[in-house]
Amino acid sequence: MASVDETVQRIVSADTWDKRVAQIRLVAQNHGTAQFQEIFARVAQEAYVPHLAPDFAYVHSADFYELPVFQASYSAAAEATQGFADVSETTLAATLEQNPRTLLTFRTMVGLTGKEFAQSTQLVAEPMGQNALSPGKIDSMERRGTAVTSEQALIVARTLNQIMDGSLFGDPPGELNRKQDKFDTAEGWATVQSLAREGVPYDAFLHQRHYGGAFRQLLDATSTKRGNLLEDAVEELFIEHDIPYIRTGSHNQAEIAERFELTVAPAPDFVVYDTSGTLRGMLECKLVNDGGTARDKALRFERLRAEATRLGGVPLLAVLAGLGWTRVNDTLGPVVRDTDGRVFTLATLPEMLEVAPFPSLVGLDSRNLPE
Repeated sequence: MASVDETVQRIVSADTWDKRVAQIRLVAQNHGTAQFQEIFARVAQEAYVPHLAPDFAYVHSADFYELPVFQASYSAAAEATQGFADVSETTLAATLEQNPRTLLTFRTMVGLTGKEFAQSTQLVAEPMGQNALSPGKIDSMERRGTAVTSEQALIVARTLNQIMDGSLFGDPPGELNRKQDKFDTAEGWATVQSLAREGVPYDAFLHQRHYGGAFRQLLDATSTKRGNLLEDAVEELFIEHDIPYIRTGSHNQAEIAERFELTVAPAPDFVVYDTSGTLRGMLECKLVNDGGTARDKALRFERLRAEATRLGGVPLLAVLAGLGWTRVNDTLGPVVRDTDGRVFTLATLPEMLEVAPFPSLVGLDSRNLPE
């Protein structure tokens, strides 16, 4: 009978994923149940933990937040105002009417979100007998350059100037500070002009990141994508390689259960099938940065393993992310056990195509498969 060390080494050193699966399946034959936790914890630690990364290590890309988009807005704003030296109401209004996208630069200067700036225009528009700009209008100006009327451009220009000179909101009570009491607008337009000409010291730049939170706006804007980080990556892989699949969260659970005879609820995140419509694999995604939560999520794979066994040994796969899975004894180890080692991360996701059932599914024309 093999020792624990020998078994772990055979699993970890397997040169293909299918060989690793085969070695893991031998654990029950070669060892008593008392040794299972140690074996799978060590395998998890040596073979899987090195590929884990926390979700906070990544941000989604979003064109609106990329540097070239902002640079285009800034360059146009700076040119139209002679480096922000001419910021009269008339000039600002003409700039905004000619190029509405410049609002992105001006709004960022005053440190307000789009919704906050829209509400600020109401304070200016009402005395003028005009309507304020809506948050949607502010957003469309910045993102798509949606045209504005002369009256709307004037409202925005007046709002900007009154924010900059401190007259729109007034002096706050107590220990409050206006959002414009920051390094780049401490003296209003005069500070803007100076920094636009001379540049911003790196320590001041970093302080603003510290003060406001690195990537905060981008993270807020992409929160839905971040929640679907793993599922989106898996789906992209399946589409790229024409693998027949269903992402069950976007389908009726009852229909999924009836079609593939699943009894576990909810259904796994993905099911894959072949040309006959036969279920060939189940895949579950879990992103967890907390060890206690990961322990609870690991129980889900135990239930899915029971369902996979009931269905005749359908392969069960896991795609994981987050530092919660680095607690191997009661989190990642059991998942490795329940999936026969078919555990993947964002770093190893392409390798999933090497393990059964995917080699036989790659390239199938899913358009001609049973619906």
